[in-house]
Amino acid sequence: MGIKGFTRLLLLGSVLTASTAWSAEIHGRSSTQLLWFNNYFNDQRQIELGEYLRMSVTNLDKAGKASLFGYGRMTQDLNNGEGFNGRLYYLYGEYRGLFDKLDIRLGRQFVNLAAGTAIIDGGQVDLNNAGPIGLTVFGGRNVIFSLDEENGHGGDLALGVAAYLNGFKSTDLEVSWFRKWDDWNIARDTLGASFKQYLFNNLRVYGNTRYDVVSETFSEVLAGAKYYPTSNLVLTGEWYQSYPVFDATSIYSVFAVDRYQEAVFRADYTITEQIAVHGGYTRQWFEGGANGNIYQAGLSVRPLEPLQLNFEYDNNQGYNGKTHGFIADAYYDVTKSLQLSGGIAYDTYQRDVMSDDEIARLYWVGGKYRLAKNMSASLRVENNVNAVYDNDVQGRFVFDYDF
Repeated sequence: MGIKGFTRLLLLGSVLTASTAWSAEIHGRSSTQLLWFNNYFNDQRQIELGEYLRMSVTNLDKAGKASLFGYGRMTQDLNNGEGFNGRLYYLYGEYRGLFDKLDIRLGRQFVNLAAGTAIIDGGQVDLNNAGPIGLTVFGGRNVIFSLDEENGHGGDLALGVAAYLNGFKSTDLEVSWFRKWDDWNIARDTLGASFKQYLFNNLRVYGNTRYDVVSETFSEVLAGAKYYPTSNLVLTGEWYQSYPVFDATSIYSVFAVDRYQEAVFRADYTITEQIAVHGGYTRQWFEGGANGNIYQAGLSVRPLEPLQLNFEYDNNQGYNGKTHGFIADAYYDVTKSLQLSGGIAYDTYQRDVMSDDEIARLYWVGGKYRLAKNMSASLRVENNVNAVYDNDVQGRFVFDYDF
């Protein structure tokens, strides 16, 4: 299904363009990638060639309301015996403004509500111009990807309904319901809500939550605020709680799980156009009274116009182990078309009090060259040195073409 779907993506756009050449416009990106890495499943070196294609075909009718959108990839393993693989992420037709009130999508698409997300082969209808309340309804076959192919049953379905505020400049509010079936059995039944409010031109409060109807528990709760006292200072505070919920049809749904909570405080300050700093603190609470503390600090400096230097340090202490380390990277614009870059990540960690400290390092170099306004090539090579590998060199070469 994935390989056939990707072939449709390649062919359907050309067919539609040929039949409606008087109005249709095609835009998108072709990304050809060569990757080399260590396959952790068989501990063998692997070289892989991939093609990622994202495209849109708009103005398929005289009114400019009909469009086609698609995105997929195909890869070929060149030396490790895994062969050819393809995956279609989305390919759907869209018609906007039917009766000046309805937007309709048909085909494979990513759907996203506060209550849940999925990739479906189906349809979505959005009523968005009929008053202060908008309505979204979608349904179809729930698309499930395994490592190498699509993996699902005939009774894998997804259905969602959402109501949201429409036309309020400073307020966003959504209330939604999402249900998922696994082989005709109810796997997920979730209620969700999201909220965002702008106040006084310098404060944004927001939140979202998900309630699992099957297990009768809140699986996620987030509440936060961003305060902008000046144009160059942002203060952020968040509280987050999660309770792991698995599909009701999964064996994992019978296992005991723990609730997790955290409070995050962060400040981002741009001192000048050349210097910016940020710092943060996270307090973690685990089941049984255990806790953790994470401290972060970062600096971004542009000592010369073409040179950007970034540094970030973090320190994690508590129930989930003891780690501290840093990330440093640099970007240098040699010319308007050529950028060179490199960096290092260094971490010292201790899994538990019975083990010794271990060190993990990552070194990388890269570059990007713009061949033309719509063409660029980039290269990144990195080496991981840790408790498992003395050397783990991997890299990626990418050629992007925009059309």
